[in-house]
Amino acid sequence: MMTSSITSAVSGALLLMALSTAVVRADESDIVLKPGDGLDVVEGNCSACHSLDFIQMNSPIQDEKGWTETVTKMVHVMGAPITDEDQKQIIKYLSANYSK
Repeated sequence: MMTSSITSAVSGALLLMALSTAVVRADESDIVLKPGDGLDVVEGNCSACHSLDFIQMNSPIQDEKGWTETVTKMVHVMGAPITDEDQKQIIKYLSANYSK
């Protein structure tokens, strides 16, 4: 009986965490990235895994080399399914609009 209660509590906690995360990530209407070539590619690829505010938060410390390393890490370490062509567009957009 004790194991069943613990399992139910853990399952409930995990479900609550999953739902609260979905709610937090669902509303990014207040995050507006700068217009430019490749914005749609950035929004489509980057927001699939994390909030777009990460771009704005990292812009003071990034340059083209840094964005290239970041995008490469997202693909090769984190497993982001971003095509080579999209990677080029993302790096170009981020370098032009969010570099130090």
